[in-house]
Amino acid sequence: MAALRRPLLLPTLAARVRRVLAAARLKSGSRDYPSPETTGSLATSCLADRRLWDQLHTQPRLAGTPTFDWFFGYEEIQELLLPLLQEVQTTSPLRVLDVGCGTSDLSTGLYAKSPYPVDVLGIDFSPVAVAHMNALLEGGQDQVPLSPGHPSSSLRFMQANAQNMASVAPSGSFHLVLDKGTWDAVVRGGLPGAYQLLSECLRVLSPGGTLIQFSDEDPDVRLPCLEQRSYGRTVTVQELGPFKGITYFAYFVQGSH
Repeated sequence: MAALRRPLLLPTLAARVRRVLAAARLKSGSRDYPSPETTGSLATSCLADRRLWDQLHTQPRLAGTPTFDWFFGYEEIQELLLPLLQEVQTTSPLRVLDVGCGTSDLSTGLYAKSPYPVDVLGIDFSPVAVAHMNALLEGGQDQVPLSPGHPSSSLRFMQANAQNMASVAPSGSFHLVLDKGTWDAVVRGGLPGAYQLLSECLRVLSPGGTLIQFSDEDPDVRLPCLEQRSYGRTVTVQELGPFKGITYFAYFVQGSH
């Protein structure tokens, strides 16, 4: 368990947030960004602060690019996800939860490109992100409305705190829970918050369901945390990439059928 005591370096995610905000500030000439005095240090609680993400999600996007992905997008991991969807034996669309969805194309990619029926719910604590994704889904922002890859598939976005999902996600209600960088952001506010996120993700999993955390954090740091708090579930890791020169990891937490 020495890995739990090892000092953590500032994650790549934090550095990316800082670079994106700095670039946007230079582009717009605006100084109206959260300061360390109001949001905390990027190395501590800033990434767990909703105000930072609201500000980030309001920044102008590149023309023709309605989504923004940390790490990577749906295309890079569809070959990992689609076999999981195919394996699940269910008479109704497979229920998928994307926690901390932001404005990523993970949920929209699953909905629009999965040949298997899926019922996808994306949640985020930023109302700005949720409004953006709902507008995208409905064909706003000069975009064509999204069409499902399977006629029985569905997609919706809701504002919710992934550390307390009781109002949107009953226990055992999802076959697959996806966390792409959300643990990485929450843990900057401390491990208790990250453990609460993990607890909620495991609560909403159906028996035999799978939680996947996508991260660039090394297994020697992440695995002990997951093994300690997964309570008898199987925890494994798979290396991904490299994507744009960076190696990522998919951490699987699976229950028994």
